[in-house]
Amino acid sequence: MLKKLNFSGRYVDYSLKSFQKDLLSGLIVAVIAIPLGMGFAIASGVKPEYGIYTTIIAGILVSLLGGSKFQIGGPTGAFIPILFGIVISYGYKDLLIAGFLAGILLILMGVFKLGSLIKYIPRPVTIGFTTGIAVTIFVGQIANFLGLENVKSKELFIDNLKEIAVHLYTVNIYSILTGCICLILILFIPKLAPKVPGPLIGIVVSTIIATIFYPTEVATIGSKYGDIPNSLPQFQFPDMTWEKIVHLLKPAFVIAILGSIESLLSAVVADGMTNSKHNSNRELIGQGVANMVTPLFGGIPATGAIARTATNIKTGAVSPISGIVHGLVVLIILILFAPYASNIPLASMAPVLMVVAWNMSEKKVFYHVLKTKTGDSLVIAVTFILTVFINLTVAVEFGLLLAVILFIKNMSYHMVTKKAIPNRSRKHAKVEAQKATSQHGCPQISIFNIEGPLFFGAAQSFAEDIMNSINYKPKVLLLRMNKVPFIDTTGNYYLTSIVKDFSKHGIILVSGLKDEPKMFFKKTGLYNLIGEEHFFDHTGEAIDYALLQLDKNKCIGCKKFVFNECKGLSSPKDYQKVKRENVLVHEKTC
Repeated sequence: MLKKLNFSGRYVDYSLKSFQKDLLSGLIVAVIAIPLGMGFAIASGVKPEYGIYTTIIAGILVSLLGGSKFQIGGPTGAFIPILFGIVISYGYKDLLIAGFLAGILLILMGVFKLGSLIKYIPRPVTIGFTTGIAVTIFVGQIANFLGLENVKSKELFIDNLKEIAVHLYTVNIYSILTGCICLILILFIPKLAPKVPGPLIGIVVSTIIATIFYPTEVATIGSKYGDIPNSLPQFQFPDMTWEKIVHLLKPAFVIAILGSIESLLSAVVADGMTNSKHNSNRELIGQGVANMVTPLFGGIPATGAIARTATNIKTGAVSPISGIVHGLVVLIILILFAPYASNIPLASMAPVLMVVAWNMSEKKVFYHVLKTKTGDSLVIAVTFILTVFINLTVAVEFGLLLAVILFIKNMSYHMVTKKAIPNRSRKHAKVEAQKATSQHGCPQISIFNIEGPLFFGAAQSFAEDIMNSINYKPKVLLLRMNKVPFIDTTGNYYLTSIVKDFSKHGIILVSGLKDEPKMFFKKTGLYNLIGEEHFFDHTGEAIDYALLQLDKNKCIGCKKFVFNECKGLSSPKDYQKVKRENVLVHEKTC
């Protein structure tokens, strides 16, 4: 009988049987991670071993320190365009510095509990740049798949297409054959044997065939990048200066934001598969530490890998031990088999990344959002186009800006200001209002239903609606604000202007105001300006108070009968009573 080990927290009820499951899942994920790590590194413009170093170090640290029990960290396809751009513009050594700075930013995000803010990034933005990244990765592997020679990698998508077109005459039939063999195995192995890693089988089989039948006809990792060392590089701190830090802060910020989005999205996927709950801020701190340590050993930026995390769960992982095992297994394989990896054809690596790009493209969601022909369609299209044709940084900036503008515009439509009167057909006429018309409405009391957030996007139109509707200067202005959830400084400013202007000839009453807007009014002084006695919990109470403020002489002969009390105030009998009251008031004042 297996005895349970006395662990706590994420290792509660951890047993030897649990360890066996973690050992198996860690081994399987490691086998999958090796070709992906090398492929992502090559696509990012650096040597393949740097991807392996990242898989080892980040994989162990993310599992050890992160906030998800099942997260697998390492290099991912989402980083390829941004890392490639940094390598082209700044060089590999500055990429290490950018990754280190991104790690610091991720730790700060976790310390200041900003993990929950990531969920406010609009889905069309993430789908747009993810699909754009997928297109970039796919096109970036066409040259290796076709075996084109002398193709220079460019930062811009259009320039890369031109390079491919110019060098199409150098197409290599052996590379195409090698790539097709690998691609077929990647696609069909999972269908025949779901637990067997298709990419690894595809690479191994296609490499063996190429090595035996046409060893000198295709470019390999060794022929382009040299032999892969069978050990980790020595610890080396990047040569950082203040000038470099300032220069690389923007790309570091993009790495941090993208890394946080990918890692937390992966953690959410893991939660859904296991009915668990991750700690987003701890996850960011773990990712930050991993990205600070990895560059010290030559590794590239890392984040949570959704596909490998899902595989980790499906193969039976029960704790972060599986992720640690995955990193250690990759290290052992590096030490034992690194020299053999140099024989892998680049044409064998290309289909691996092409399939990754296809799977990460979110094509169904992308097309679905486009078909809606809404503001989200515009956001997703702009973000996608900018990701592909400019770069990820610009795409995210403009995508977020456009999403915010459209959100403000849409929210402004939800701010409704309607002039209203009591509905006398109902029993509780004082609290149920209906839209007023020019034919009926009290000349002395104006009631407005205010619905929606009173913020900068809607405040001006709110003020204009009010002021244009009360040009006849009623004595009382009643604002029903029970459906106003939020008021900002701009909304407060315009409302203050209305209060100051209207107070010259009448009084303003407010009913149903929620606690949060009321507290804001008190902080800004608007509460005292209106007067505490002019705030009411219910509209009926406010109307009762308003009726006491009427000039009853103006009520004589009025036939609009807006309120139940109007009929009595309008009668000739009541007129004599009003006159006597006025005389008594006059005598007392004299």
